[in-house]
Amino acid sequence: MSDIETGGPALFIGTDTVYVALVRPELDPADPGVREAAAEAGVSPEEFAGPGNVWALMLDEDGEGDGFELPGARDIEADDFAEQLQRALATGEPFTAEAGNFLRLEARPSGAACAVTAHVTPPEGHDAGPWTLELGALPTVELLADLEDFRRTLV
Repeated sequence: MSDIETGGPALFIGTDTVYVALVRPELDPADPGVREAAAEAGVSPEEFAGPGNVWALMLDEDGEGDGFELPGARDIEADDFAEQLQRALATGEPFTAEAGNFLRLEARPSGAACAVTAHVTPPEGHDAGPWTLELGALPTVELLADLEDFRRTLV
């Protein structure tokens, strides 16, 4: 399988070894990797790339990754979640932020970092989960910058 370049909004919260990511991948039908994968699948590159409007939640803990699509999720809901996180981080107080019924973040600020725990609940019928992931002590300034960058990609 060849490498496929993806674009689209993505918010990663965590570290290199444990994270949750809210993503809306966009594939370019002209990308050579997409064309090759489409040929292997027996479909057109446009069909393989899809509409690019389906949100997904990805997670990984020490190389054990999983994820699921979020049918019906919209950009405005992703933006609301990011804004909720920004407001809560600015208070410097412990908080809980929720994205629908599939992701709940509990955060405990301490100095320049914020210890974050993610509770992930997959949709009915998903064969794994739920998960509780300790995302670690994340630098608050970097997390705020990531949230702002993410929100800009939604405009």
